[in-house]
Amino acid sequence: MTTDNSRNIALQCTDIVKTYNSGETEVKALQGISLDVYENELLMLVGPSGCGKTTFVSVITALLGFDSGRCIVLGHDFSAMSDAEKTAFRGKEIGFVFQAFNLIPALTAAENTALPLTIFGTNKTTAFSRSYKMLKAVDLESKEHVLPGNLSGGQQQKVAIARALVHTPRLVICDEPTSSLDHKSGQMVMELLKKLTKEHGVTMIVVTHDERVYKYADRIAQMEDGRIIKVEKNR
Repeated sequence: MTTDNSRNIALQCTDIVKTYNSGETEVKALQGISLDVYENELLMLVGPSGCGKTTFVSVITALLGFDSGRCIVLGHDFSAMSDAEKTAFRGKEIGFVFQAFNLIPALTAAENTALPLTIFGTNKTTAFSRSYKMLKAVDLESKEHVLPGNLSGGQQQKVAIARALVHTPRLVICDEPTSSLDHKSGQMVMELLKKLTKEHGVTMIVVTHDERVYKYADRIAQMEDGRIIKVEKNR
């Protein structure tokens, strides 16, 4: 595993095991995964379908429990947290960017972006002020009042990125953020994610099958059969 003792660790997983039981069948989705992710880096998690990427991401975002091992994210040890504490932690510290955008069709770009703030009780004036600021950061200030259906795929993904960052999370998880986009739009989105990682000081984990975007990673973690088999610095 590639490590760098000069950098602060944002996420540290040690010997994580997760088993699913279906009747008499037992499937080990994660088989002793250990991984450190540094602050302010863009790490790509890659590997074939079914290798455990989704399960691992669910563990590190406290959406899914695990059988054994230790997971410390942004200084929080998940084994010592209640479900309510995990929910509050996700709402404050983690942003999500999805493959399918997951925008609400009836809400404008600004309203979609403000949603994480309004859900957690931020007053409307503050929520929309931060929403407009984030849309400007992703070059969509002219699209604030446009519905998702009138935006291109690339623009919709930009709104999804603005929404993921509007509450100033320290960790952002991107699940196949370019797979629904053409090559040009995908490159544009990755350039934006790379830029925002540095400018906003976030740690970003990108799950992807798209080899064309590997060049944007600081490091690449390769998964296979529930294990991380290799972590390399990008060249």
